Amino acid sequence: MPRKCEVTDVDKMVYTPEPCIITRVTPETYDTKTYAMEFEDKAKNSSFKSEFGQFNMVSILGIGEAPISISGGPGDDGVMLHTVRRVGNVTAALDKTKPGDRVYVRGPYGHGWPVEEMRGKDVLIVAGGIGLAPLRGVVKAIVSDRRRYRNVEILYGARTPKDLLFTHEFDEWRREVTLHVSVDMLDGAAPGSYNVGVVTTLFSKMTVTPKRSVVLQCGPEVMMRFATRDLLGRGFTTEQIYVSLERRMECGMKKCGRCQIGPVYVCKDGPVFRFADLAAIPEPALGGKVV
Repeated sequence: MPRKCEVTDVDKMVYTPEPCIITRVTPETYDTKTYAMEFEDKAKNSSFKSEFGQFNMVSILGIGEAPISISGGPGDDGVMLHTVRRVGNVTAALDKTKPGDRVYVRGPYGHGWPVEEMRGKDVLIVAGGIGLAPLRGVVKAIVSDRRRYRNVEILYGARTPKDLLFTHEFDEWRREVTLHVSVDMLDGAAPGSYNVGVVTTLFSKMTVTPKRSVVLQCGPEVMMRFATRDLLGRGFTTEQIYVSLERRMECGMKKCGRCQIGPVYVCKDGPVFRFADLAAIPEPALGGKVV
């Protein structure tokens, strides 16, 4: 007699949208909010486990579903945190929600940041705009367990000061790591209050060197392309650099093919990739040749 296949709660959460309740909404910028959520079925809250850098598929009935990076978890007043910019139908509908409202979540999907590899090494984090959201969990983990890491620096850039995420957490971060911030334009901020220029202009300030280090990058692909090119010129290798990619992900399970890049699928094989693996793909993954 064939052995009966057991379907666990974790399996159900990956394949079936589960109702979740929004427990807190934190405005980050004029068009971005962070949503703390927990499962309506309290028993599922302890079953949900995610890696920093993974994503969920978040849906609102009658509107649709969208892939959203996980920006935090237990200890943040919710089992999951999603930091979302208002850019489409689903995110616009999510923008109208409030604590107590119900949404649906399935996941988590993909591979996250190489946290184990980072321990005992220097860590350089390069983020642009909303790209800081998938990295927030890593930053929080480093800050809460600082002794496990060597020199840690964050280089963060945004279009204007009003576009900067998590500014209410910067003081906490700065007590444990080095944070450099740049904006493309001051947009009314006092001269000298920020470095002005793209995020790569901060590279001259960093002290992390290629020796015993790991680089994490997330942001617009044009930013990551030029940042990677600059890092390689400074002696970092493609084996040390990790990037997180965004693609049109609809299934999250390597079935629909929407997010395929050459032989890899961003939803399943990523969204976090070692750059060495992307550099080997004939079809450039970052919108242009880097190496």
